[in-house]
Amino acid sequence: MISMTGYAYREKSGQDLSLSIEIKSVNNRYLEIQVNLPPWLSPVESKIREQISSCCGRGKVDVFIRVREHNVPVKISINLNAAKSFYDAMKDLSKQLGLKEKPSLSLLLEMESVLEIEKNRDEERYWKEIEPLLREAIEVFCSEREREGKHTEKDILANLEKIESSLKNITSYVPVIEKTLKENIKTRFEELLGNKIEENRILAETASLLLKYTISEEISRLNSHLTEFKKEINNNSRPGKKLDFLCQEINREINTIGSKSAVIEVSSEVVTMKEALENIREQLRNIE
Repeated sequence: MISMTGYAYREKSGQDLSLSIEIKSVNNRYLEIQVNLPPWLSPVESKIREQISSCCGRGKVDVFIRVREHNVPVKISINLNAAKSFYDAMKDLSKQLGLKEKPSLSLLLEMESVLEIEKNRDEERYWKEIEPLLREAIEVFCSEREREGKHTEKDILANLEKIESSLKNITSYVPVIEKTLKENIKTRFEELLGNKIEENRILAETASLLLKYTISEEISRLNSHLTEFKKEINNNSRPGKKLDFLCQEINREINTIGSKSAVIEVSSEVVTMKEALENIREQLRNIE
């Protein structure tokens, strides 16, 4: 089993840049990947998504990539048109206000778009720095999800054992249920007809009530669902959706057993099974 909850953080520092990668995920019905990185690194976003989706089947995954540059080649150019427009506007303002000072060069350089700074970045060079650290983070992230998944699987199997144990106890009460039904029918006939009892009529009524109240079929189907449940856990690394469906079927059979039985011991075991099943369903919300 693999949990949909995981976390990983990795960082490294070099002469030219410092890099950190953080990955965290929570449960979600489908796979949803959110990548947060500097805008100028957007060309590598698809590669990041591809690596995350290769190891995740479901969950909401957030990836944060932070880059701090130290020695980046910079190209600086001056926008003469913008500078001239700012200069003329300031000069005209000074004239209208009766001021003699002229706009200074330092003031002009502070104006937006007068200085155009362009950093010479090579996305492929940055990707060569990011990829190995990303793989490290993904490895830790997947290990965390697997570790959490093992704990969850242990809890699920423990609750499954409770259901199986209760079902075994209920199965032992089936002869008691059938015997009680037969005795109740015979008692009612005796109260109504006295000694004039038709054996065939009793048998017919007994068969009719047994068909309505016996839980043998429900027990058989429930055993089958529990077997399939364990099979999915053992053979499917991402069984979340199938197990969720099986929980619905298991719940249906447990409810039917509870509604049919008038034996207090069976009703008590039904409550135990419902509690265990609810715990399983709660755990499955975080399983791929």
